[in-house]
Amino acid sequence: MKQITDFILVEKNDYGRSVLLRLRSDRALPEIQPGQFVQVRVDGSPSTYLRRPISIHDVDFQHNEIALLVQQVGEGTKHLAVAETGDVINMVLPLGNGFSIPEKGEKCLLVGGGIGIAPLFYFAKVLVENDIRPTLLLGGKTKSDIIRLADYQQLGDTFVTTEDGSLGEKGFVTMHSLWQKEVFDKIYVCGPKPMMKAVAKLAAEKNVWCEVSLENLMACGLGACLCCVEDTVDGHMCVCKEGPVFNTRRLKW
Repeated sequence: MKQITDFILVEKNDYGRSVLLRLRSDRALPEIQPGQFVQVRVDGSPSTYLRRPISIHDVDFQHNEIALLVQQVGEGTKHLAVAETGDVINMVLPLGNGFSIPEKGEKCLLVGGGIGIAPLFYFAKVLVENDIRPTLLLGGKTKSDIIRLADYQQLGDTFVTTEDGSLGEKGFVTMHSLWQKEVFDKIYVCGPKPMMKAVAKLAAEKNVWCEVSLENLMACGLGACLCCVEDTVDGHMCVCKEGPVFNTRRLKW
């Protein structure tokens, strides 16, 4: 069930171009699936009229807290990045459809590129809670793009690629030696579209089931404005409502 709720910013961690915001509500959180997102109202920014969609990075139901990993891209996210503890941030949540939970015993790989690693943290936590230990493959341009690595490593075997070779193996995620060493039953991906297409192609070549979380531009987050549509085998679908997670077999890639 969707909520429009005020949250209090209780903790903020700076990671350069990205910030981790931990927010607490005085209301019990609704059920939240890994891969769902929120629409954040950006107060005090004269040029930001619409809410901003942001992936849910982590959830703490006991304390009614969620965490958002926000990359500073435009005016809206830059404004959120300078919020201070104690500030009130209004959000609509949870929105969209999340990742499918694999069966016990299935080997699953979570692949994240850049800020696309954000929704994979909560997803990995849920998998561990379901007695499924995932493998994670995180990619970035440089080591500064690989955020909270030690925390991801606690949730599963974690591998890294950077384009400049400053951390992990040099190159793109599709070039990591893991692909030659391991066989997976399911692959889940979030990141820049070219990266997701490359991983989806690799999964198809290996005949492996694959889901991706799309990051199309959104305005309403509810499927009304039609600005986030994606062409699928079932016709044009609103990513905010039918997605953001899609099986790659449904996409006309």
